[in-house]
Amino acid sequence: MNKTPAESKILIEELKPIIAKAKWCETVLCVPFVDIPIAVRLLKDTRVAVGAQNLHQNESGAFTGEVSGAMLKNAGCKYVIIGHSERRQYFGETDALVNAKAHTALNAGLRPIICVGESLEQREMGLTMDLVSLQVKAALANVTVEQLRKVVFAYEPIWAIGTGKTATSEQAAEVCEHIRTVIRKMYGARAARSVTIQYGGSMNAENASELLAQQDVDGGLIGGASLKAKDFIAIVNAANQ
Repeated sequence: MNKTPAESKILIEELKPIIAKAKWCETVLCVPFVDIPIAVRLLKDTRVAVGAQNLHQNESGAFTGEVSGAMLKNAGCKYVIIGHSERRQYFGETDALVNAKAHTALNAGLRPIICVGESLEQREMGLTMDLVSLQVKAALANVTVEQLRKVVFAYEPIWAIGTGKTATSEQAAEVCEHIRTVIRKMYGARAARSVTIQYGGSMNAENASELLAQQDVDGGLIGGASLKAKDFIAIVNAANQ
């Protein structure tokens, strides 16, 4: 919940000349609902896609204040973040709801970026892999192999979001590899290789290169560092190598 449309315009205009030229990686800006129109307009003729940060699980109805997948698609979005740790923590989103939203996104022609991850307490109890396995399996319930090709996963350890703490490159790689293993057991090796798996725990300009060098870390879900043009450009450049 950062940046008014006017502020977003300034930031995107700073970012656009650099990130639009990054041809070896895909860049997506997932902005607040009110910023979608200006982002779509400014990025119209570039390779940079626009996404939303949430959507409602129903296609339409008496859900005042909510936004549907069709609305996002029609507004120009190509992606939508689903099940972010803050949505799970502050708004009570469950694994079942994440699955429902994933289906809604796919049915609307959007690519869902599905977030999974554990708390510090859960990691210290040795539950990371079990919990992440459950979250991945629940998110993909009744998702076909054809639909899977449009799904992106983001591993975001809750203990490393906004805390300044970052998982080591080895920790990030271990969980991202595990996510791919779970998908491989569900859909097969070819399908698993096609899924983009991101790391989303305080990736920044300083640690991006090391994290992105890990075999199963295909990209980053960037939080605070995306609000500063210089930092975000450094991350995009690292991904573009």
